[in-house]
Amino acid sequence: MSTESAAAFLALHHGSGFVLPNAWDPGSARILAQLGFPAVATTSAGIAWALGVPDGGGVDADTMLDHIERIVAVVDVPVTADLEAGYSDTAEGVGRTIARAVERGVVGGNLEDTAHGELFGVDEATDRIAAARDAAPRGSFVLNARTDAYFFGGVADPFAETVARAHRYVDAGADCVFVPGVNDEDTIRRLADEIPAPLNIVAGLASNIIPAPRLFELGVKRISLGGSLARAALTALERAGRELLETGTLGFLDGAIPYAEVQRRFSD
Repeated sequence: MSTESAAAFLALHHGSGFVLPNAWDPGSARILAQLGFPAVATTSAGIAWALGVPDGGGVDADTMLDHIERIVAVVDVPVTADLEAGYSDTAEGVGRTIARAVERGVVGGNLEDTAHGELFGVDEATDRIAAARDAAPRGSFVLNARTDAYFFGGVADPFAETVARAHRYVDAGADCVFVPGVNDEDTIRRLADEIPAPLNIVAGLASNIIPAPRLFELGVKRISLGGSLARAALTALERAGRELLETGTLGFLDGAIPYAEVQRRFSD
């Protein structure tokens, strides 16, 4: 992808808001792009599940980056990658991971501030964001800093911690800030007001599901789905398998895309 694609992707963050769907393989990415989404994200959870392992470190950097590269290759829209915590214990290693992702054609990426379920110290996390920014200068890569003060819990004041970290990360070069685990409207509105960069919220992760139009009204600029689309696909597969096993019927095919139509969607 060119710097023009990166600029177009960044511009989406400064409009009225957009939904960014998460693909887990080339086929799902192609379907989402054909539907008209202006950009596609990857999901580390969905990729891990597609490879038959759990999310959260079950896939090494080489395997993840190769999988991401195959997704980039089949779509014409910008792709941003879920790079977890950067696949390194050091800031320098994070920078190398970002550089490798850029080489594979992505125009953006998420970088988490946790490892093994614990937050990095804010200074260390900020250094990792700065290393990522050094590896991919502004204009060539949209750096989305994820902070998990809400997602993992154990923080006395998650709102204050999130806002403080967001300011540090933006100063270090982040283009936007991703806050998973928040699902009440008042907190989302306050975060959008206090964070000095476009706010990314994941929809469908928590029990209180807030529709995209309402999230935009609250000030959210980027809505992603995480592994939710992959979960929905796996749920459909499990239901179909259970029907076959228990009754032998094929009701799960009602409404399925015809074979010829699927072939058309995957033909050049």
